[in-house]
Amino acid sequence: MLNDFDKLNRIFGVQGGEPPAQQPQPEAQERGAASPGMQAEAQSAPDAEMRGTESQAPSGAENAEKEAVEVSGTITSGESESEAEAQTAEPAPTAGISDAERSGLNLLRKLDSMIYDPEKHEQRAIERKRRREERRRAEEEADELEERDFRPIRQRRDGKVGCLGGIMYFAFVVSLSVILAALGWMAAMDVLALNKQELTAVITLPDEIFSEVEVDITDAEGNVTGTETELAADIDYVADVLKSAGLIEYKPLFKLFCRVSNAATDIDPGTYELNTTYDYNALVLRMREAAAIQVTVEIMFPEGITMDEIFTRLEEEGVSTREELYDAAANYVFNYSFLEWSELGDVQRMEGYLFPDTYQFYQDEQASSVINKFLQNFNTRITTDMLNQADNRGMELHDVITVASMIESEAANDEERPLIASVIYNRLNAGMPLQIDATVMYALGEHKAYLTVEDTQVDSPYNTYLNPGLPVGPISNPGLASVNAALNPGDTDYMYYALDTESGTHRFFSSYEEFEAFTATQDYSGTGE
Repeated sequence: MLNDFDKLNRIFGVQGGEPPAQQPQPEAQERGAASPGMQAEAQSAPDAEMRGTESQAPSGAENAEKEAVEVSGTITSGESESEAEAQTAEPAPTAGISDAERSGLNLLRKLDSMIYDPEKHEQRAIERKRRREERRRAEEEADELEERDFRPIRQRRDGKVGCLGGIMYFAFVVSLSVILAALGWMAAMDVLALNKQELTAVITLPDEIFSEVEVDITDAEGNVTGTETELAADIDYVADVLKSAGLIEYKPLFKLFCRVSNAATDIDPGTYELNTTYDYNALVLRMREAAAIQVTVEIMFPEGITMDEIFTRLEEEGVSTREELYDAAANYVFNYSFLEWSELGDVQRMEGYLFPDTYQFYQDEQASSVINKFLQNFNTRITTDMLNQADNRGMELHDVITVASMIESEAANDEERPLIASVIYNRLNAGMPLQIDATVMYALGEHKAYLTVEDTQVDSPYNTYLNPGLPVGPISNPGLASVNAALNPGDTDYMYYALDTESGTHRFFSSYEEFEAFTATQDYSGTGE
């Protein structure tokens, strides 16, 4: 099988079994390779050429010539060892080589030098090694970067976090279960009336809270056969009354029960005596016309009436005793936000909040239920707009009711209410004592047509002759007209007012001189002289 060099020899006319001629001198080979003229000269006089000046060739050329000879010695694979030794020992003369063979040999040498350059080969090997090293480092860096991308910033503690998370989740589930169970138990206690403190209360459902609704009529199989008109109660009102009376704890739960059981049409108007031992279903059944309490008493209370006068009237009508009413007023817990300022044990805390109106009571009714009717009426009359007006004036609702109670006790008519309110606020702003006669009468516990100088010296926190500012609380139960006057006083510079005994109304003054001149014309002794 021919190798690459055999193919080249055959192309350029060199026989594979005939070794190429070895040139006796490197200088001659170099000159022969340089030009044809020089080759001819080398054939005729090789020795002379060696002695010439051109024999001073560089050592690099000699090495190249030797490498060429060594390579050429390997061109023919069929040469024997003896022939190779002979060629090495005795270089073949170039005279017997034709020009074509010599040219082919020279071209072969050039091709060999082009194909294989030791320096380039070594440089390429170094370059390949460098590139392999760079690729290896790049792959390692890529692997390291890839691993780092999936590595968290902080050291993971999957085992610890997982365990702690499981414990926290378990604790959350247990806590939620306990809370739900507690809420469910509390709801069940209210629905089923379990473990409730026994309390009896009388409630009234007026006709105004009922409206007509169309109800489907069904047969035994549940098919709708027609409609009929029935009265349906306002469940929101019913829930508020039951909650205020202390018969239920959770209004939303009761309303849900009524909605599910369609209890709105099962309730009738009337007055009912109920007990905390009744569950929700029993409460609904007891609020029917058949169970209504028929014996009631209707009482009208005017504006400006005091708490003591109200309790006295209730006792006279057989509704409840003064003792029971005062005890409930002082110690019973009523769930209204306008009483948050008060403290249990204070019998005066109800003054001002027993809204004057006409009420129906059951005889021998529980005292707390009686008082709750007044408070519930007051709660519905005080609007959000009134509360906002009080905030705009920088006043608490309790102070507004206190001012309104003085206006109610002093005013002779509706026109005087805003004027009296302006005098109260003008004197408060000026730092002057109010000196309102009605506060002294409240401290005395009796109403008098005229006060004496001795009366104005009574020792009481309600005495506005001795104490600056407002009294400690309301002195009567005002109506809405006086409450609105307290929130919207007249725009005046009045600092004084006095009763005109002839007309029974009041005169208003900006200066003390005007006030003193007018009072000098009036007889406030009650003797008529």
